[in-house]
Amino acid sequence: KGDGMIGNIYSMGLALQALGATGKFYAPREWDCAQAFSVVYNHDYHQPMAIAQVLPALVGRSYLEAAGLDCTTSAGTLPAPVPGAHPASPLPAAPITVHYSIVNKLQGRHFTYTTSVRVPAGSTLLKVLQEAAVEKPDIFSFQTKQTSWGPMVVSIHGLAANPDDRTYWQFLSGGDALQEGVGTYKPQDGEHVEAIFSTY
Repeated sequence: KGDGMIGNIYSMGLALQALGATGKFYAPREWDCAQAFSVVYNHDYHQPMAIAQVLPALVGRSYLEAAGLDCTTSAGTLPAPVPGAHPASPLPAAPITVHYSIVNKLQGRHFTYTTSVRVPAGSTLLKVLQEAAVEKPDIFSFQTKQTSWGPMVVSIHGLAANPDDRTYWQFLSGGDALQEGVGTYKPQDGEHVEAIFSTY
């Protein structure tokens, strides 16, 4: 993509590893290394799987080189804890309003429902879904499945995704698909997030 993204934020780590490891003998087209790394540097990674995939590229190595690392020459040590030091208690975050819609125009009885929920600033989209489900469980109930990339929404309003039908719940903001999952994406005040039952 023109902004340096290769696929999406989840594929960036492996893509950078592959391009870095194969660049000497395989270059299907020009790519801007600095621009791609800028995307990675500017993203706040939280999921262990995403960190594990992007970290090798950031240190200029690939998984293939991991077996050859010499850890005995490392001089790095963790700093000793300061006795009696406790992290300061964070102040409670001011609440924000997030507009949340669920839309099904694909199967069975079609529906569109919208609500507005208040959550602390910095909350993840999962918190928004949970709050909506507490306020209106008959409409916004949902189920997730834990994956190595974090929680994945598999059902909303009793309508479940199905790999046989190639259906899933896609999350969008401003008409664009979210680049992060519900467990890490943090909506802004006044943002409108849509969950649309989709097919691939």
